[in-house]
Amino acid sequence: MTRISSAPRIDFSDLRRELELPGEFPAPAVAEAQAGPRDLPRSDRTDLAFVTIDPPTSMDLDQAMLLTRQGDGFRVFYAIADVAAFVTAGGALDAETWLRGQTVYLPDGKVPLHPKVMSEGKASLLPDQDTPAVLWTIDLAADGATTHVEVERAMVRSRAKLNYDMDPATLPESIALLPVIGPLLVARGLARGAINLPIPEQEITPDGDGWRLRLRQQTPLEEYNAQISLLTGAAAGAMMLAGKVGLLRTMPPPDPQAVARLKTCAKALGIAWPAGAKVGEVVASVSPSEPRGAAFLDAAAELMRGAGYTPFDGEVPAQPLHAGMATAYAHVTAPLRRLADRYATEVCLALHAGRPVPDWARQALPKLPDVMSTTDRRSNAAERGAVDLVEAVLLADRVGERFEAAVLDLDDRRGVKGGMVAVDEPAVVARCEGTMPLGERIQVTLAEADPKKRRVLFRA
Repeated sequence: MTRISSAPRIDFSDLRRELELPGEFPAPAVAEAQAGPRDLPRSDRTDLAFVTIDPPTSMDLDQAMLLTRQGDGFRVFYAIADVAAFVTAGGALDAETWLRGQTVYLPDGKVPLHPKVMSEGKASLLPDQDTPAVLWTIDLAADGATTHVEVERAMVRSRAKLNYDMDPATLPESIALLPVIGPLLVARGLARGAINLPIPEQEITPDGDGWRLRLRQQTPLEEYNAQISLLTGAAAGAMMLAGKVGLLRTMPPPDPQAVARLKTCAKALGIAWPAGAKVGEVVASVSPSEPRGAAFLDAAAELMRGAGYTPFDGEVPAQPLHAGMATAYAHVTAPLRRLADRYATEVCLALHAGRPVPDWARQALPKLPDVMSTTDRRSNAAERGAVDLVEAVLLADRVGERFEAAVLDLDDRRGVKGGMVAVDEPAVVARCEGTMPLGERIQVTLAEADPKKRRVLFRA
């Protein structure tokens, strides 16, 4: 489902200044990025026919994949950009990445974690170039259960840069098994209690001299591709727990009272919750394109709070799990775009090889949660601020008009009843004041659309 509306030319520079986003890289950092990778021991796996799957315009390609049969099961080859081969601990580029934390995306251009000469060139898993990588080899049983994991440094060569518009029935041989393995991994996740929220994403894309705002639902191919990344993160988490050192991405289990409230919400919305069904199973049964389903998913999102990074060294954390995954999990698959992945990957390489974790990686573990938390907030603020601005510009000359909308949430702010609504066209999600029926379609009136404040307000 895709709904598209056009917006005129928009200046995002005020948002960049407000969030104090960094600009150009210092010359010494760029010089280090241009120098190319250090000579580290690695195997030659350029014989493997890797491909990448990313949005068409992406050039910072962190992951490449090859899926094969292995007896009755499967073998997953997952190559990850070897960023540590390009960034010297204690150098100018290393220092700059700690200031940035992660790549921040805005419609008029991203603020990258690494200089483009590296992140979109020498270190990116672009097709038809030999690229240093960290290669995960994960064997799966016929039901998708992990049976064996290896991780090593390797030289790889991607054969093609693919995107999500492909027909799952006619995929290239390298990933022809993705529609087979993906559903197995989804089913295993739901069985152990994983929660995947299929909430459509508000996405801003170029449209001539202006911008488009669209509501885009994740395709099955995207979900299956994500499952391979999650599989690798779970393998990394298990490896770290076994070695008693690492950096986990954690989220506390939902509060039982919050789950009880969600069950009450499901009943009010007429959504079936069979006896014994897990939250994730009920979520997976709901259509986000239906108003009641969208309202339920909005309520379910309240369970997914408290995500963070948990470092440990010598003693396993008391709470090592990620509630959304329902297992231990680590970020290791996006080192070009996320600082923590470089260090978590180095821990796994050392543990698997049976050697000590390098001091530069070990000493960084307790410092990373604060950096990632700060830059997470900045990245989220940039994404939300850009959407808010486009929404306000798009609707600025339509104050007083009536719109069809679905009621997603209800609240009471400072004694004023209201909630959040999703307008059908254009694809806007904003606050609406008034008494409204949860999970129903209603007519709302646009009361305010202020680009300077990046604020949109409807009234029922």
